[in-house]
Parts: sequence; structure tokens; C-alpha cells
Amino acid sequence: MLLRVRVTLPDRPGTLGQVARTLGVSGADIVQVVVLERLGGRAVDDFTVVWPGAARVERLLAGLAAIPGVRVDGVWRAIGAPTTTGQDAELLAQVAANPADGLATLVDAVPGLLAAEWAVAAVVPVDWASRTGGGGATVGHASWRTPVPPRLPEVTPLRGRSMTMPDGGHFAVAPFGRAGLVLVVSREHSETLAPAAFHATEVDRLAQLVRASAVILGDRLDLVGAPPVSANP
Repeated sequence: MLLRVRVTLPDRPGTLGQVARTLGVSGADIVQVVVLERLGGRAVDDFTVVWPGAARVERLLAGLAAIPGVRVDGVWRAIGAPTTTGQDAELLAQVAANPADGLATLVDAVPGLLAAEWAVAAVVPVDWASRTGGGGATVGHASWRTPVPPRLPEVTPLRGRSMTMPDGGHFAVAPFGRAGLVLVVSREHSETLAPAAFHATEVDRLAQLVRASAVILGDRLDLVGAPPVSANP
């Protein structure tokens, strides 16, 4: 299976090589490395690895923890192939080519791009500010892995951000800027794997995709979640 491993490590020569060697010795086959951040002498890297299904992840975690200065921020299952250059542009091209299904195309594709489990386009009611807790969102469209009913955080249609729940699950949310629509992406905690929170660069990427899709889809977004119009008898 594909795993995503997020590691914070000292940004100095040799440390990345130590991490890569440890992953290999533990049985992981590295297929991609993405640098999310370099700041203050530290780096945050995402490794996508092929992991033997029968092997215990604890072995991998113990090996990484033994490297001085290295911290494992999360290990979770990656959905789909590793991210490649141009995927965002290709997705937006698909949205533009078939705007009638544009929102569904976006929602279905985002979990694979962000190594998440599921995503929904949530419709926040117009009176959200006056509601206790500020929530009450309903589902406009859900990706195929979404649980029924989905557990949604208290979202408001204001800005993109990441959210962490008490049970260890993580969300990234980004507003479309119209019709109370917010794209919600989820990484869920399990008994064996604990995902990392959505990084600021991932939230920015999500927000850019949502803004661009909103421009492409325009008034079509106003129809999401709207009650059907009955024909006159």
C-alpha cells in the first residue's frame, strides 16, 4: 500500500539521507519526496512510500525516531498516485471542459491531490452567523469515500484554514466565495495510522483550486443545494 510519511528534520547535509536510508531498511520503497517547508534550520518533508501490507508501521516509526533531531508528524494511507507537476492545471481544465459536472469533478479529485480520504462541498446556511456554534452545513456533493452521513466540522464561509478534531482527525476547508459553499477535505485518524495535519502549503493549494473553480463555474455554484423547482401542474 502507499503511505504518506511526514517528517520534520534538521535542514543540514546528511539528515535527509539518514531518513531515506532508515525508510529503506524498514522496508519502505520511496516513490516521491516533497519539501513542504524550510524555515529556521528545520525542514518539513512528505515521503510517499510503498509499504509492505503485512509489515508493522511501528518498526518504521521506531527507526525514524532514533535519528537525532527527527520528528515524525504523521503516517497515513495515501489515496491514488503521488502528486506530479501539472495535476492542478489538468484538473481545472477538466472542470472548464465540463462545467455541468465541474463541482463533482473537483470534489472527487481533491482527496487524491492532498493525500486525504474524502471531500465534500458543504453548503453553509445564509444565517450561519446567528446560529449557535456557527454550523449547520449540509452536503452539496461528496466524494465516493465519504461516510454517510459525513462528520463535518463547524465550518463558516470566510477563509481557508486547517482544523484538528479531538479524536485526531484533520480537516482543510476553503470557501468558494459564493452561495455559502465551502470545500471540506478530511484525513481521519485510525487505530494503526495517525495522519499529519494539513500544512499551510496544502491549505493554500486547496484555496487556489477552489478560487479558480469558482471563477470557471460562476453562477452554476448558486444552484448547489438549492431546492428543486416544481413544474406547474
